[in-house]
Amino acid sequence: MKTLIIVIHPDIEKSAINKRWIEELKKHPEKYTVRSLYGAYPDEKIDVAKEQQLIESYDRIVFQFPFYWFSSPPLLKKWFDEVLLYGWAYGSKSGYKLGGKKITLAVTAGIDEQGYSASGKYKYTMNELFRPYELTFDYIRAEYKEPFVYYGIENDPSEEWVERSVPMYLEFLDNL
Repeated sequence: MKTLIIVIHPDIEKSAINKRWIEELKKHPEKYTVRSLYGAYPDEKIDVAKEQQLIESYDRIVFQFPFYWFSSPPLLKKWFDEVLLYGWAYGSKSGYKLGGKKITLAVTAGIDEQGYSASGKYKYTMNELFRPYELTFDYIRAEYKEPFVYYGIENDPSEEWVERSVPMYLEFLDNL
């Protein structure tokens, strides 16, 4: 069963981790399909029917993005608003097209994990900050899975640190 990885990064060429993850995922086309929302929609005009058709053909979906301003890049919110429509994603006998699909997040965070704790810099855990995503996926009856978060690029932007994330991410995806 292939996994659809929807990448939401507004400037992937300047990315260290997300760009590296994409490179690795593309080495395994039998396992992963990588879709860049900013690449597909540089004008942010989303082809709703195309996105819905694509989503319907996968049972495992991962939204991959850098975490900043305590959320995702804005195109993901727009995608949710336009693609997850009444009668398709929820709310009618023909709705809930994502019902039962495994959906999760793969997120890169700038600071270390301690910063996202009750005693840390931002006072909240990542799971607390991810509640809107969890609620969205619950609402459309998808099976929300524990997210993958790779912390600390601001502390150690080295190539070794980036490379350390690759097998961890692949293992996460394989165990979805």
